[in-house]
Amino acid sequence: MRTLYHSPLDPLCRAVRILLGEKRLAFALKAENAWERQESFLALNPAGAVPVLVDEDGTSIPGARVIAEYLDEVYTEPPLIGATPADRAETRRLADWFDGKFSREVSAGLIEEKITRRLVQHGEPNAAAIRSAHGNIHYHLDYIAWLCDRRRWLAGDDFTLADVAAAAHISAVDYLGDVPWAEHPGAKDWYARVKSRPSLRPILADRIHGATPAAHYADPDF
Repeated sequence: MRTLYHSPLDPLCRAVRILLGEKRLAFALKAENAWERQESFLALNPAGAVPVLVDEDGTSIPGARVIAEYLDEVYTEPPLIGATPADRAETRRLADWFDGKFSREVSAGLIEEKITRRLVQHGEPNAAAIRSAHGNIHYHLDYIAWLCDRRRWLAGDDFTLADVAAAAHISAVDYLGDVPWAEHPGAKDWYARVKSRPSLRPILADRIHGATPAAHYADPDF
């Protein structure tokens, strides 16, 4: 059985789960606390980070972007990175935006302060870091709306890795109740369309031990 080693709230892991769902590939989930540095896991990825996908033939692929490229090459339908070089460049640019800029400015800080600190017992949340993420998210939601005013999906006419990356980060922040949807109807419309996709259903069913999701988290008509 194809197996994904993951952490439930980690956006990069969530992105791979969405990609596997879009490709209609069956897989098993194995939760991994990367900070424990288990020898069996380090044998799969010496970097000690999730996600790691072990395919049916035993091939081990670490890293969300590497997994995405692998899946699009090996399991070609539906294509999720783009049909032309220009399409692929735009998809990768936006995926980098969310996995890099959005992560640094919003999702990584909120997950670290609200969830990870408690799990690894690193003290109280940093209120200043949380306030900074709350301020930064508005710019990103405005950008999502700006893109969707000009395109059907973030990178163009088709649902791609760009939407997957954005949805993975947004879904994690939304679980925590930290997305100001009322102030950003354009981004909300895009996310409502994403939430209606079958690949998101397992993500929306997630429940993190000790952290109750926002009341609207699983509702596609939020």
